[in-house]
Amino acid sequence: MSSLAKNYNRRNLSFLKGKGSFLYASNGKKYLDFVQGIAVNSLGHANPYLVKAINKQSKKLWHVSNSFRIPEGERLAKRLTQKTFAESVIFQNSGAEATEAAIKVAKRYFYSIGKSRKNRILCIKNSFHGRTIATINASGSKKMMEGFGPKIKGFDHFEFGNHKKLKKMITKKTAAVMVEPIMGEGGIKVIPDWCLRELRKICNKTKTLLILDEVQCGIGRSGKFFAFEHAKVKPDIVPIAKGIGGGFPIGAVLMTKKVASGMTPGTHGSTFGGNPLAMSVGNAVLDQIFKKEFLKNVKKLSRYFHSELNKIKEEFPKIIKEVRGIGFLIGLQLFNNQSKFIQKLMDNNLLTIRAAENVIRILPPLNVKKKEIDLALKIIKKVCLTYK
Repeated sequence: MSSLAKNYNRRNLSFLKGKGSFLYASNGKKYLDFVQGIAVNSLGHANPYLVKAINKQSKKLWHVSNSFRIPEGERLAKRLTQKTFAESVIFQNSGAEATEAAIKVAKRYFYSIGKSRKNRILCIKNSFHGRTIATINASGSKKMMEGFGPKIKGFDHFEFGNHKKLKKMITKKTAAVMVEPIMGEGGIKVIPDWCLRELRKICNKTKTLLILDEVQCGIGRSGKFFAFEHAKVKPDIVPIAKGIGGGFPIGAVLMTKKVASGMTPGTHGSTFGGNPLAMSVGNAVLDQIFKKEFLKNVKKLSRYFHSELNKIKEEFPKIIKEVRGIGFLIGLQLFNNQSKFIQKLMDNNLLTIRAAENVIRILPPLNVKKKEIDLALKIIKKVCLTYK
């Protein structure tokens, strides 16, 4: 009997090793992994370049306190600010921590300019921003909140797509609006470009900060470094994690110089956040993603994947309701419960994962090969045939 707590409904499957897009299980089978740690392993399993970077840094220095300068972190922060809207970065260990810190940054900014009553965060109901007490309150999900009351004050919610309610919900007490440009756990729901642009205008008009949660959809997964870049908007605060570490735990909050001004010494900290080993891995990930043709290839192959999935949808219109997402953040919405379909995919050696609204999440590594996409398509079509 396992001594692990039962907070995960784990599949009865374990792995001995991974390489690229594949996992090799203890049962002797080889699986095409289109979960990749839930959009974490951006460069696949055991990527040689990342392995080299980890080995090199591990022989020098793993961890020092943030009481001292960490050159590897300074370099990573500089590279992130040079390539994005941001002017300042705080490193964390995970997406939940990054989102929690983003909330703190927004509140602290208004406190620092003498507007402490401007402290509420407006989010989409049933969104996902992490599993800390603050972030489950931000999500506004009754299911996630069950057993973790009382409800924390300071969060308001509007329904996805309800723009009228959104405008009404922003008051003089609203510090920030926080949304995922592509809702991952929520069902791979893409916020349209025009909507993000309108949201930026509303935030400007009401002097409200815009937090765009790119923990799952960022770091190249949409075909651009950030998903919000498709809409050509400039946020104030962006929490990131997952793909930036390529499998190593890294999170961060990116922000403008204006909002960063409130984060004075002692306002926030992290024991492990920004340690030399993590920062070296983050820099190695950027080395690959910032290569000239890398994101162009993500766009090219993901368009092919989406096109072929839509052909399967047309062939099986009673099984697949919709193909969702952008880039390699893909969702197949089914008419029936997705659990059986996911199991059948796994029986045929393709690993996927669920999301809300009866959606199957498909998350290949960003450097996936076309022949691996074709293999996934073949398996998906085969499973659809079993439902006829």
